[in-house]
Amino acid sequence: MALYAELHRHLGGSVVPRIFWRFLRRHDHPLAEHYPTYESFEAFYTRPRSSLTEYLELHSLVEEVQTLEKLPYFVSKLVRGAYVFESVGYLELRHSPYLRTDARLPERDRLAQMREVVETIGRAGRVPDYPLLMRQILCLHSRLPYAVNRAMVDLAAALPEWVCGVDLAGPDVLYRERLGEFLDLLRYARSLGIRTTGHLFETADGCYPEILPLLDRVGHGIQIPLRHPELLPEVAARGQCLEVCPTTYLQTGTLSDLADLRLVFERCREAGVDITINTDNAGLHNVRLPWEYENLLTQDIIDFDQLRACQDAAFRHAFAWPYPVPPRAMLPGSSSRPTPTGANPGEV
Repeated sequence: MALYAELHRHLGGSVVPRIFWRFLRRHDHPLAEHYPTYESFEAFYTRPRSSLTEYLELHSLVEEVQTLEKLPYFVSKLVRGAYVFESVGYLELRHSPYLRTDARLPERDRLAQMREVVETIGRAGRVPDYPLLMRQILCLHSRLPYAVNRAMVDLAAALPEWVCGVDLAGPDVLYRERLGEFLDLLRYARSLGIRTTGHLFETADGCYPEILPLLDRVGHGIQIPLRHPELLPEVAARGQCLEVCPTTYLQTGTLSDLADLRLVFERCREAGVDITINTDNAGLHNVRLPWEYENLLTQDIIDFDQLRACQDAAFRHAFAWPYPVPPRAMLPGSSSRPTPTGANPGEV
């Protein structure tokens, strides 16, 4: 079977609708009363939104119920589904740990509790029956104070067993007024040896070329080939890839048709820029990773050579994949199995 690497998936958007609806019903959540049938809830949960900002409000809805006590439930279900239904061998799961802490606590205690959140997610992701390798990316958030975001960078540095990088996330229209802060935080992360990615050039409002040099990968980045192709040589020279999440752009109204991505793939291939395919929020979309590939392929946006190139690029650009080549070389009949370079082989 094919093995996939998923580099851009959010914990807040990862819960598939039926599992989330059952959870809400079991806990007598008001949403379960408002949407008494699964079909009505699914229609609400997965419908397209008018903007990225409106779309991100759904994350707040899920974060509210992903408390410290409930995180093992959500993470274990996510890992099981990714391994069984998506053939995911490596997963980078991103989230803001501060948003899973107890909101009733003072900020100092919430900052301390972030460590427990990360460790709880990490342990819950180790499911013996579904042995994918999972690492976390901590999201610096455009709506969180500087001190909280800096504490997340420090936490990433302190927990390399669980965390492989940091991300810049949240509504991108808010980046501009705090650009200096975010540049400082990304420089700080890199000074500590932390890998970096960021939601950038996803929408027309999210184009900040000042941030690009501080990233190892570009979260989304589709507006670079679409609106700013002059930046592609710089992206290629830095060895950055674009973390493309096709269904997201339809859900947020960023693109009106998947066919709009054809130009993204064409210009990136010409410039030598790698693309990885990701779900972003598989639960909010109800679209799993193999379907993202299949949709691009059947709509003639990519061909099979590009499909394989994207599959391989995902492992090559992974922040914590322990092998030097994608798992295709480890299939039965391969003459040379790579030697692990970091992680416990039993985790893979």
